[in-house]
Amino acid sequence: MSLIEELRWRGMVQDIMPGTEEQLNKEMTSAYIGFDPTADSLHIGSLVPILLLVHLQKAGHKPIALVGGATGMVGDPSGKSEERNLLSEETLRHNQEGVRSQLEKFLHFDRSKPNCAEMVNNYDWFKDFSFLNFIRDVGKHITVNYMMAKDSVRKRIEGDTGMSFTEFTYQLVQGYDFFWLYTNKNCKLQMGGSDQWGNIVTGTELIRRKANGEAFAFTCPLITKTDGGKFGKTEKGNIWLDPQKTSPYQFYQFWLNASDEDAEKWIRIFTFLPFEEIEKITNEHEKNPSRRFLQKRLAEETTTFVHGKNELEKAVETTKRLFDDQTAPVESLSEQDLAQMEGVIKTNFEKIKLNAGIDVVSFLSETSIFPSKGEARKTIQGGGVSINRKKVDNIGMKIDTSLLLHEKYILVQKGKKNYHLVKLV
Repeated sequence: MSLIEELRWRGMVQDIMPGTEEQLNKEMTSAYIGFDPTADSLHIGSLVPILLLVHLQKAGHKPIALVGGATGMVGDPSGKSEERNLLSEETLRHNQEGVRSQLEKFLHFDRSKPNCAEMVNNYDWFKDFSFLNFIRDVGKHITVNYMMAKDSVRKRIEGDTGMSFTEFTYQLVQGYDFFWLYTNKNCKLQMGGSDQWGNIVTGTELIRRKANGEAFAFTCPLITKTDGGKFGKTEKGNIWLDPQKTSPYQFYQFWLNASDEDAEKWIRIFTFLPFEEIEKITNEHEKNPSRRFLQKRLAEETTTFVHGKNELEKAVETTKRLFDDQTAPVESLSEQDLAQMEGVIKTNFEKIKLNAGIDVVSFLSETSIFPSKGEARKTIQGGGVSINRKKVDNIGMKIDTSLLLHEKYILVQKGKKNYHLVKLV
């Protein structure tokens, strides 16, 4: 099975330029994807482009990861309804280093291999590129009519907010990235999300007009959730690849909580499991959906890929302790069990405040489990709070030292999946 054939059955190809598959079948091809350094960590929305580069390298081709130090200063209008805030050079440098360290976990950078991965920063070729030289050497090759025809540009210009000249020029800047890599790195292919198609083909057009060359492109679909929610988002925000921002336990839980429809689609995209094995898991799941075979395998594979086997085992162990037998008394959790739970939100609280007792609403607010007493009260009344695995049904309940586990802990459950461990100090 060729690279494009495999990516197609996995649901990872949307638009593809004619000749792209033939180019990949013909010879080792250098291909790149750009990563936006607007934060010092990538999130799971970046997993698809990362996986595209991994598949590319596994198939014998050379992946290039471009960290957009220059384009990060401009802002990409694709899929945006308004202009974003621009970042300082210092912030961008910090973010680039974070992104670089993450990408190095997934791609092989061994220079002894002909298809070793390479990382580049477009700031390196833009920092000394004057505005006059840019409009002379790049701008004259692409007409305004061509740029205006792009959906990402037209929608913004026709909208209420309009578009600044800075963002209007973005497709030329990204197009020049492709031209520079084509000229200096023999890079003939660019990949990206489907919202990038307009910017990508501007690059192939610039290569054709300016270098009389031929370049190729394909995009993958943007990942969506069946329920209409934004992929990679929870009530706490983004699911990050950095374990300090999103713990491996929380990362594991995100995939474990996928709907059946999403899990069936995502297991093809986010894992390297072969077709036959995915078919087998899917069939087992259909026979007994309550056992969630699809979600468990998806969560195992993605967590191992991003965080490693050891962190997966910790996440699974925490999940078992918290969810598998909720009828078991909370006292069955040892002090070590509680202290070593990964991913549970941990909070310190002054023990002296419990000596005389404190009402549960104040306790939940002062520990920051809830942002306000009003929200804590409302959630309790809706049956959404448990303390030490017992549902709180009285907003007048007192929290005191008699509730302490191993003389120092209180386990609070907020909603179905969110656990907080309060340690008395």
